[in-house]
Amino acid sequence: MDRLLSIPFLIFLPMLASFILMSPFFTRNEIVVRRFTKGFCVFHFIYAVFMLAFFDSANPYLSKISFFGLDWIQSMGVTFSFKLDGVGMILTVLTSFIFLIASISSKLNIRKNHKFYYSMLLLLMSSILGIFAASDMFVFFMFWELELIPAYFLIGGDFSAEPHPEAKKSAVKFVLFTFLGSMIMLLGMLLLHYYNYVMTGVLSASFADIFANPIPHQIQMLIAICFLIGFGVKLPIIPLHTWLPDAHTNAPTPVSIILAGILLKTGAYGIFRFNYEILRDSFAVIAPILAVFALVNIIYTAFVAYSQTDIKRIVAYSSISNMGLILLGLCAMNQIGLSASVFHMVAHALVTAGLFMICGIVYLRCKTRDINVLGGIAKSMPRLFGFATLIVLASIGVPLFAPFISEILTMMSALFSDVSLTLKLSSVFALPLLILSSCYMLKFLHSAFFGESEADYRDISVHEFIVLASITAGLVIFGIFPSVILNGVS
Repeated sequence: MDRLLSIPFLIFLPMLASFILMSPFFTRNEIVVRRFTKGFCVFHFIYAVFMLAFFDSANPYLSKISFFGLDWIQSMGVTFSFKLDGVGMILTVLTSFIFLIASISSKLNIRKNHKFYYSMLLLLMSSILGIFAASDMFVFFMFWELELIPAYFLIGGDFSAEPHPEAKKSAVKFVLFTFLGSMIMLLGMLLLHYYNYVMTGVLSASFADIFANPIPHQIQMLIAICFLIGFGVKLPIIPLHTWLPDAHTNAPTPVSIILAGILLKTGAYGIFRFNYEILRDSFAVIAPILAVFALVNIIYTAFVAYSQTDIKRIVAYSSISNMGLILLGLCAMNQIGLSASVFHMVAHALVTAGLFMICGIVYLRCKTRDINVLGGIAKSMPRLFGFATLIVLASIGVPLFAPFISEILTMMSALFSDVSLTLKLSSVFALPLLILSSCYMLKFLHSAFFGESEADYRDISVHEFIVLASITAGLVIFGIFPSVILNGVS
């Protein structure tokens, strides 16, 4: 069985599929390309679920790749090694599912350059899976940087029938922000690598080796700040967030689903893996300040979201607000907070995937995303309206949906935390302020679907129904049976 459950197979198979699609020998036929990608994503999701089913938190999956018997950069102690623990396994399955959803939703949204689009989609999938599975910090960094290439082309590429004129500018902005953060993060990795060598006399970039050895407090604080800036851009933490609304708004709908559903989670995962686990002493000092930033994320972006007229920008700003909730859970520095953060990563991924899917469907039918123009479409699209109502209710934390569980757990973790009074106060203020999400999400629902309209739009197609039904089912299942996820967080 161990031979069948392979981390390299899980990570690099999408990359291989991407190269096959890019090959000049592979057909350019749109239907064949789309079905190949969709079929591959179905297979990959089944394989990921299969690995999850046999996962044992006491014995996480481990793997190491050598090159002719040598490590990747042996002279620097860098090994091509991977490890999937509980958090990594959950996020890996989530990644596979979101990319499956994105591949299905691409059918009506992607009209040109299909080979290039789907190959970049699979390459991005491989890069993100590598981030969640890497157990060497320079391998982590390699995948972190690799994701910039496909993400740039997916955001700014010419794939839609009517590509957004600002898409390329948004792609450049995303790359510049992320690359600047990555360089600061790399500085932190080099310092961490160096001081681990100073303390032990052994060159190693393995998470396990670095975690086992203490680092001087002042140096640890400097390294921690470098990591927070790098990961804070991707999370994003205000004021490092300005790339996100433009990227979400101007990218094709399936790409927006991936950006909000998975790409933002790589920032939260980085904070967990480096700051929360490795640099825990410095994180305990910084956590109260980060809790204030998390509160600002929740409050500021909620007001900005309410002022938006583009439904896609409303969802984009709501994502930043929800990232504040994930950050608040990590700042609690207890098991409840970690469980809440990971659970909200899953819940938020499902909610934003559904909301961006709805935005894409509305735009395809109505040719606008302006809430001042939309209205009354519930009459001609009752099935879409039904799914929109359920997903909006889930997003505002109504009981029996997954986000309700993570919101309650986040507040509990902060109140029970021993970090500081600041963190407790942040949670006390954050709980009532979550009502702001009800304001902008209900505005989204009311302005787009209610009212009088004589226009007659086609309701959702079969493949759109499958996507929305799958997302809604996930929100309900995890809302009723949260232990499915919570038991996997170790």
